[in-house]
Amino acid sequence: METLIDTGLTSPSISPPMGLFDTLAKQAIGSLLGGGGSGNTQSDLLSSLLNQAGGLPGLMQKFNQAGLADAFSSWVSTGANKAIQPDQLKQALGSEAISDVASKIGLDTNTIMPLLAQFLPQIVDKLTPNGAIENAAPSSDQLQNVVASVMQGGLSSFFGNKA
Repeated sequence: METLIDTGLTSPSISPPMGLFDTLAKQAIGSLLGGGGSGNTQSDLLSSLLNQAGGLPGLMQKFNQAGLADAFSSWVSTGANKAIQPDQLKQALGSEAISDVASKIGLDTNTIMPLLAQFLPQIVDKLTPNGAIENAAPSSDQLQNVVASVMQGGLSSFFGNKA
């Protein structure tokens, strides 16, 4: 019979690492996309990324030029969102834009790329609820609301913990 130290946790070998990792990842994505922090300082990061691209229409153009029009169109449409790989996202947005965002939040580009690849489709989807780009340049408040909505679902899909 194996003796375990009572930590008050139901699964000491699994829950603490995932809980810690989940918390750290939420903080990272919150910082990256503007879902946490005070005021609009952090939401300005996503806004900055959109502004560098020329708003949602400019972002769409970047994806079209990178040969990823189908993926971006799926995010805007009311149907299912097509997945995108971090390297495809980097190709569409450009290394310089990614490096700028990474340096602003103090994370490595290799850390933020999978997070952006996971959450940008959901964010664009929520910014275009009627299947069209109706607001080319969403306000910081709109971005914060959308990011909060995406974050509310948690990071379970990012970690493969689908119900």
